[in-house]
Amino acid sequence: AGRYARGTAIVNLLALQKDEQLRAFVAVKEFGEGQFLVMATKQGTIKKTALSAYGNQRKAGITAITLEPGDGLIEAKVTDGKQELLLITRLGKAIRFPEEQAREVGRAARGVRGIRLDKHDEVVSMVVAHAKADVLTMTELGFGKRSSLEEYRVQSRGGKGIINIKVTERNGKVVGAKTVSDRDEVMLISHEGMIVRCAVKDVRETGRAAQGVRLINMKGKDCVVSVASGVPREDEENEAGTPAVEPPEAAAPTPAPTPKA
Repeated sequence: AGRYARGTAIVNLLALQKDEQLRAFVAVKEFGEGQFLVMATKQGTIKKTALSAYGNQRKAGITAITLEPGDGLIEAKVTDGKQELLLITRLGKAIRFPEEQAREVGRAARGVRGIRLDKHDEVVSMVVAHAKADVLTMTELGFGKRSSLEEYRVQSRGGKGIINIKVTERNGKVVGAKTVSDRDEVMLISHEGMIVRCAVKDVRETGRAAQGVRLINMKGKDCVVSVASGVPREDEENEAGTPAVEPPEAAAPTPAPTPKA
């Protein structure tokens, strides 16, 4: 569909229950062994289950996680069980810990504590830590902050974490985070449907306690609600079959000499 299309209603694809909302989706080719589905909830719970446990689907869906009253799913990732996870909270905290600290449990289990939250705080994002990557954190008033992943020391699961970004009235609360590199681009989506695409290399790297820089101007009561990774434009061109560099024009052929009578 085009940019201005409304899209297809989720209820036409999934049999959602009353007051149920779609919160996360992952792309899966096959439900083989050696892979896990890791989920995080807004109250700081982390849950790891073998991906093969979700292979037998039903039309009405199957249980993915049992939630405590008032809790809700916020993110899901497919891993190999040996990654490091980073939980990001709305009030600017983060914790990094090895995935192996979350034991494997069944589909209907609740999981274990990933981070201990302060009052009125909640988890808004879970990212998989990659070597030599940066963490781009986005706030609701259009500010973004990029910090090296090395600044987030590895801790034990269940701690209170460390400062990820300084949350103030100027930049607003955190809405999401992504691991990025200089070649990546990000797309920022607002509550009223506006989108801004920018290169990660244009966001200067700062410390964990910084407020970030403005990446998108918010008008009225609009605010950023999500951040997504984008494919660099040169990669898009190559995938579409368009060469990144225009080839030189071929020289005009030299006319053959006219034979003498």
